[in-house]
Amino acid sequence: MTGPLVVPGDRLPDNAFQPVRPAYGSASLAEVLPSASAVLGVPGAADTLGLRERLDGVDRIAVLLVDGLGAYQLPVMHPYTPVLNELVTGSRTVTTGFPSTTPVSLVTVGTGAPPGAHGVLGFTTRRPDGRLLNHVHWNDDPDPAAWQPVPTRFELAEAAGVRATQVVRPEFEGSGLTVAAYRGAAFRSASEGAELADQMLEALAAGPSLVYGYHADLDKTGHLYGVDSRYWRMAAQGVDRLVDRLVHGLPPRSALLVIADHGQLNVPVESRYDMADDPALSDGVVTVAGEPRVRYLHAEPGATDDLIAAWRSVMGGDAWVMTRDEIIDGGWFGPVPAGHRSRVGDVVIVCQNRAVALASGWEPPPVGRLIAYHGSVTAAEMTVPLLIARA
Repeated sequence: MTGPLVVPGDRLPDNAFQPVRPAYGSASLAEVLPSASAVLGVPGAADTLGLRERLDGVDRIAVLLVDGLGAYQLPVMHPYTPVLNELVTGSRTVTTGFPSTTPVSLVTVGTGAPPGAHGVLGFTTRRPDGRLLNHVHWNDDPDPAAWQPVPTRFELAEAAGVRATQVVRPEFEGSGLTVAAYRGAAFRSASEGAELADQMLEALAAGPSLVYGYHADLDKTGHLYGVDSRYWRMAAQGVDRLVDRLVHGLPPRSALLVIADHGQLNVPVESRYDMADDPALSDGVVTVAGEPRVRYLHAEPGATDDLIAAWRSVMGGDAWVMTRDEIIDGGWFGPVPAGHRSRVGDVVIVCQNRAVALASGWEPPPVGRLIAYHGSVTAAEMTVPLLIARA
């Protein structure tokens, strides 16, 4: 993308910018697969979300995760998504974990555990050797089973005799993130919406099972063109066609859950703070991780206090600027074992309002030219739907 950024309005209400805490243990993404597993009879799984009341008699469940389908996006999509609109009636919401970003949420869903426990704590995090790990572009270094040690809910389902299947794009087979989030589930590939629906339905038809599918187009389009742009509306229509195909193809005794990993919000040019514009924002920084809405700064010894003061001076009310201990002790990740603490920066910038903290020179230039972002603690980013359909 070249030329000036065109940022459309995303029609978010004022309350979309209120901070929301992750509802670990009661109503977060970490409770979705355990609750579904309980309905399917997996021993030890707790139905914290109360799904059994809606799903009595169901012995096969499909979970579709639509990347970027935040609860605050549903009203914006309403004119283009008649099938989703029907599912919204009587639905509920859950929260993401923190940060509200794709790899964190996918592993939270797959493990049924808060981020602090599974250790995938950002889009990018610093490794013990000082190198940066991008959780989306991750192969086998570090070993996903060691970096993310929590058993997945698919492994537990298979051990209990419930068939588990994942349906994702073919290029994701065997990736570090796929192994960390979905290990234990049989792999099926699907490149587009109709194929995704057909593969999920075929897996459901084979017998009692837990089937998971992932759809990325809405999030990608929001990043590139903005929520409620013309292209985003087209992607929303694609989501509706996918859900329509699933709902009307469900075999007997089956149900569909539709969830998301986060919402999105559009960021105007004037709300973009860049480390490259002020040397004080990077003095003493050795590694920049996280992403624009939640930035992790790893600092040289003795540089933390000056960095905090500089960032607070520049961003003011557009960010919470915290130490590692403050953000962890505040419970945002859930309990964090000692081995995972260093994955969080010495300084953590949690953007508020519509602000982002860019890192030109530290990360690829296209990151600073996106239109919609996510990752922080606002309701728009943290609140996602839980939609239910039965055969």
